[in-house]
Amino acid sequence: SRAIKTNQDLLPETPWTHIFYNDFWGTLLTHSGSHKSYRPLCTLSFRLNHAVGGMDPWGYHLVNVLLHAAVTGLFTNFSRILFGDGYWTLIAGLLFASHPIHTEAVAGIVGRADIGACLFFLLSLMCYVKHCSTRGSSLSTWGWILGAGLCAGCSMLWKEQGVTVLAISAVYDIFVFHRLKMRQIIPALYKRKNLTLFFSIGLLTSWGTALLGIRLYWMGNKPPSFSNSDNPAADSDSFLTRTLTFFYLPTKNLWLLLCPDTLSFDWSMDAVPLLKAVSDWRNLHTVAFYAGLLLLAYFSLKGSSNERECNGRTVMNGKQNANGHSCHSEMENKTLEVKSSFASKEENGIKKHEMQKLQLPSTENIVILSLSLLIVPFVPATNLFFYVGFVIAERVLYVPSMGFCLLVTVGVRALYVKAQKRFLKNLVFCSTAALIVFYGLKTVVRNGDWQNEEMLYRSGIKVNPAKAWGNLGNVLKSQSKISEAESAYRNALYYRSNMADMLYNLGLLLQENSRFSEALHYYKLAIGSRPTLASAYLNTGIILMNQGKTEEARRTFLKCSEIPDENLKDPHAHKSSVTSCLYNLGKLFHEQGHYEDALTVYKEAIQKMPRQFAPQSLYNMMGEAYMRMSRLPEAERWYVESLRSKSDHIPAHLTYGKLLALTGRKSEAEKYFVKAIQLDPTKGNCYMHYGKFKID
Repeated sequence: SRAIKTNQDLLPETPWTHIFYNDFWGTLLTHSGSHKSYRPLCTLSFRLNHAVGGMDPWGYHLVNVLLHAAVTGLFTNFSRILFGDGYWTLIAGLLFASHPIHTEAVAGIVGRADIGACLFFLLSLMCYVKHCSTRGSSLSTWGWILGAGLCAGCSMLWKEQGVTVLAISAVYDIFVFHRLKMRQIIPALYKRKNLTLFFSIGLLTSWGTALLGIRLYWMGNKPPSFSNSDNPAADSDSFLTRTLTFFYLPTKNLWLLLCPDTLSFDWSMDAVPLLKAVSDWRNLHTVAFYAGLLLLAYFSLKGSSNERECNGRTVMNGKQNANGHSCHSEMENKTLEVKSSFASKEENGIKKHEMQKLQLPSTENIVILSLSLLIVPFVPATNLFFYVGFVIAERVLYVPSMGFCLLVTVGVRALYVKAQKRFLKNLVFCSTAALIVFYGLKTVVRNGDWQNEEMLYRSGIKVNPAKAWGNLGNVLKSQSKISEAESAYRNALYYRSNMADMLYNLGLLLQENSRFSEALHYYKLAIGSRPTLASAYLNTGIILMNQGKTEEARRTFLKCSEIPDENLKDPHAHKSSVTSCLYNLGKLFHEQGHYEDALTVYKEAIQKMPRQFAPQSLYNMMGEAYMRMSRLPEAERWYVESLRSKSDHIPAHLTYGKLLALTGRKSEAEKYFVKAIQLDPTKGNCYMHYGKFKID
């Protein structure tokens, strides 16, 4: 809702340049309550969607699906560089296309940020691959590295993690294109022929540092702040709890990639219980995860000196195997007549970069790149450098899943090569096909959960019952299923009794059903849980005012008007509630005959009023106050302002008609009375005022 429905940056009357100063939710980036999620290109795409189709969700979903299709195509094309033409590239592409973890990013509109970032991530990486292949032989190489830098910047402007493509490009250059081992990197610094390599790495480092510096400066040099329910581990006072939980979370994320059986729209609050002791059995998962990761990285970086697999065929010391297959793709074998080993090619005068273009990366090279692609884009979500506003977010795994798909593919290929018997080879191949089918079926099932809000929230009850029941209550309430909605809210509070939003929502439901004493009870609990919840003060004041407790209502409205909007997640909604409080306080003074006090409060409301606030009632009451004080010119001005802000505002038609009649402009006054009746022929109040006008 905040990213699209109530985001003022999507509206045509808002200057489009505001997108570059506000966060993803439309809040000024330097505001203390800003989420600091700076994604202007994603917001701009939402604005274009809004300009074409308004709030029709079909167009938004279409763009997401098309972007995912484009990303899948680019990823498959990149896989060809690693696996060549053939089944392995197809397998990598199908794994990515069908993976269920992508459902949230594609089916959820706000997930477009991750898809767009991934699109430019791959474009940047492909540009850098072109730069590597043309380096030293063509001037176009500098155009390619410029394109890589620009696409990396665009990827970061879609979502923050996009900047990590620069690190992946460096890994590709060192370990895949140049095929260096860890022990060879330091000696390579002293070789003159590697100057271009380290110059390229230097450019990547400099550009990445510049992008991060600008990003930090643009968001006010301050990290975002989040509520304890968003990321409970970050709010824990125990260093041990924070450490164990933060080390465990990557393990949980990898499991979601490997076995996406249980998925949820929200993993905040207690969806992943904190690890508070070393004796927690989940620490075994953590140890196994990091041990496996380190071993895989070690053996890949160490490399094999005798043997390597190449696209499903074994190559010994760079020579062909017994079947006569060399380490080239089929297309390259057709276009180039390769009749000797790589050493003899160099002797014949073929340039080194051309040789590298012929030779596909080894398994070790691909594993290093895959691990980097899996880990590095995920690092911003690990709480390593700053706390994030979630425990787990499936959409965040969209980019890292590329590394996972490559890792699975290269692992399957290695098993296929090692298998000696045809039966075992077929078993490996069929098992991989079955995995793709199962992933695809799970994606179809999970996509069904995203068909509507009710199904989505019901699917999340087993993972995050407090959040799921609370959101489900909102949906049921919108469907006029009042008793079911009340039950859902109470279920949410059963799991987490201090949720201010749920306490407020339950109070609002009770208020709308005339259960005022119960509503007041829950509003007070909501205020106790979150003293800055202005909407709870507003509705408390309204109930007290209607019950004739004017002094209590006055104090409540005044207290609400004094709450600052600092460090609030949604300052726009807060300002709207504060403005409404001041409006109702002004009405209270007006009903008591304190018109000067009412005008003072109304003027304060106008000063604090946010852009999205509908001001017609406030302007009309300003006119009413001036009317009671016999200051007719000022009254007329505010009646006109009310009608200008909302031309079908019936109270303003009636009050302005009364003023016109009072000043002798009866024919003009009659038009406003008639217009009010036309706007709502069922409203008896309009006929009453028109009848009085006729009698007079």
